[in-house]
Amino acid sequence: MAVAPANTLFDEILDFLASTPTPQQIIAFRPSEMLDQRLHFLLDQNSHDRITAEERNELDEFLRMDHFMTMLKIRARFKSTKIA
Repeated sequence: MAVAPANTLFDEILDFLASTPTPQQIIAFRPSEMLDQRLHFLLDQNSHDRITAEERNELDEFLRMDHFMTMLKIRARFKSTKIA
């Protein structure tokens, strides 16, 4: 049984945004390897109908935060093309 990471994607994004990144840094943002592995574990559990309610909530948070970052990256790309 895998253990949930101490840091969440929300924590990583919050720390990243608090560092006042440039649009280019926002576009290049990737979650840590640990969280990427956790996401793949959750997706695998979900695809095999072995996901617990707690893991389902964690996966839902991943998906919400991924959507947030996708939208932020779109805006950062738009901003960087207007500056150039």
